[in-house]
Amino acid sequence: MDTPSTIELFLHLGLLGVGCLAVAEKFIPMFPSYVLLMLLGLTIADGTTLAMTIMATSIGSSVGAIGWYGIGRAFGSQRIEGLVTRYGKYVSLRLSLYRQLTDAYRGNHFWVTVIGQTLPVVRIYLALPAGVLRLEPRIFIAAAAIGTLIWNTPFLTLGYALRGSGYDPVRIGFWVAAALIIVEAAIILGLRLHRRSIASPRLARPRALAAPGNAEEFA
Repeated sequence: MDTPSTIELFLHLGLLGVGCLAVAEKFIPMFPSYVLLMLLGLTIADGTTLAMTIMATSIGSSVGAIGWYGIGRAFGSQRIEGLVTRYGKYVSLRLSLYRQLTDAYRGNHFWVTVIGQTLPVVRIYLALPAGVLRLEPRIFIAAAAIGTLIWNTPFLTLGYALRGSGYDPVRIGFWVAAALIIVEAAIILGLRLHRRSIASPRLARPRALAAPGNAEEFA
């Protein structure tokens, strides 16, 4: 089926169709989500519709994330790894990536989910290991909704702002996505450096306290 025609068909259903497109985007990688969101933004008529579209796509994307969470929880670790090994390559989910996403949950579950929903590819599949690990559902859903809102809002708003401007929404969407990733990486790096700077004095204190004792022993 022709992808543009399919999108047009869903758009005829109004906000319900927009929400269904957001759900489908989580399971059928037609093209990058930022492209879909920018294209949807170009079809929005006014500010009220923009706000409603942001909510509809955010709800749809969250439902898609819950779907992946449910699959991971239902199938369990061994079955999911077997499926990823066999079929993951067809949907850009390598076993190495799946294991990296699983390892990411060794940190704060809430913020890992929020940040994961704003990263291409990761935002689709991060819910799968979350389900396998049986993370607390309410926390996961809240984090997924927040992250989805952060991701969807700028692209829909840009698409809306570019109506009739003649600019290429795909190219602009790519650079906006790249900028978001760079900002996120900078924030994560800054937090890690901050934590290390706090941890370093704590590690140094026992050594400092041990020094006088050692001096007395050799006195």
